[in-house]
Amino acid sequence: MMTLHDLRHLAMRHAGTGPDCAVPGLRVRAVTAPTAPMSGIEEPMFALILQGRKRSTIAGRTYEYGPGDCVIVSLSMPSTGQVIDASEDEPYLGVALTLRPAEIAGLIVEAEADAAPDAVPMAVHAASIQLLDAVGRLVTLLDHPDDVRILRPLLEKEILWRLLSGPHGPMLREVGLADSRASRIGRAIRWLQQHYAEPVSTQQLEAVSGMSASTLFRHFKEFTSLSPLQYQKQIRLHEARARLAASSRDVAAVAYQVGYESPSQFTREYSRMFGRPPRDDLRRVREPVV
Repeated sequence: MMTLHDLRHLAMRHAGTGPDCAVPGLRVRAVTAPTAPMSGIEEPMFALILQGRKRSTIAGRTYEYGPGDCVIVSLSMPSTGQVIDASEDEPYLGVALTLRPAEIAGLIVEAEADAAPDAVPMAVHAASIQLLDAVGRLVTLLDHPDDVRILRPLLEKEILWRLLSGPHGPMLREVGLADSRASRIGRAIRWLQQHYAEPVSTQQLEAVSGMSASTLFRHFKEFTSLSPLQYQKQIRLHEARARLAASSRDVAAVAYQVGYESPSQFTREYSRMFGRPPRDDLRRVREPVV
């Protein structure tokens, strides 16, 4: 049975491995120093923290997690994350696996799993010994690429089953059910992500989610703590920040590109979300963390 100590040593050899590696969807990340708060869009995933600590804020809730903790994100959500404990000798170290709704759905049907729904986009709990061992065997496949095609689906299935059987199984179950509230809200979220520069269309959101406007808005708020309009605004601001950080584009031009009609409104809302006006914020983002 693989321990947390064993998994740390294994993961360190593969630190920097991304989702396009020999084991699809698997990522191994190491950070050697604390970071400033970094904003982004968190995708549905499962992560196991092996070393160091991190703090994340998503849907108005703040979570802090460290060695042996399991993190589940069920919806694509704007978030802010900060590594708070890391060093050259003991870097922050984590393993993440992309969650695939189809795989979760198949396991639910096969196991006839049933549980009350859980309307939270992120959860943290201590990983079981069995989950640690399954994740360790999945990471081991990076050393044995010829085994990936046969063993990866089996190990992913085992990991998902351990999660479904764990404290936040109901939350994961919502991800896999095609007609669940989380799945319907997820469809609305994907539409907003793809059309963030366009005005929010209530009729279009009703069509993609299969919900009436009142039901959609109620459940959207329940899952994300935001209205669809507020969610779209956050997507716009995150996209604008990424565009500005990637180049020296004019702030007004980027504001128009992401859907704002007024650069002054963009600057006000950007400052409210990130704490500083665009140019001041980008100077801070580009500065190295000491």
